[in-house]
Amino acid sequence: MLIPIQTQINMILYSILAGILTGLLFDIYRIIRGFENPNKVLTFIEDILFWIFAALLVFIFLLYTGYMYVGIHLYIYIALGLYIYVKLMSNYLLKIQYRFMMFLARTLRVTINFLLYPLQLMLCKIAKKNK
Repeated sequence: MLIPIQTQINMILYSILAGILTGLLFDIYRIIRGFENPNKVLTFIEDILFWIFAALLVFIFLLYTGYMYVGIHLYIYIALGLYIYVKLMSNYLLKIQYRFMMFLARTLRVTINFLLYPLQLMLCKIAKKNK
């Protein structure tokens, strides 16, 4: 089956983009998991679950873009996109992602403390009253 040139170019670009997105997701996963290895069995299970999730996401992405012609070139271009991301963008974006995740965690912690403060105050007054 002959595929038009424009479709082939789009297939290549979307495959490279899928590899870059996989690298971005892997950096997010590394931040969430942490940089230390607490338990080898747990780390192995987490890694397997991540790669299953990443494979499903890439499959859905390529299916959504309409270029799900599975061939060896598809995997080569995904690997190329992943390589490009790791070599050119990973270190820079990892720092940005880490700062963003810390900001989100801090904001969530402050918001929860702010919302729970009236409840804690009420419980303290009830405890003092019962003494």
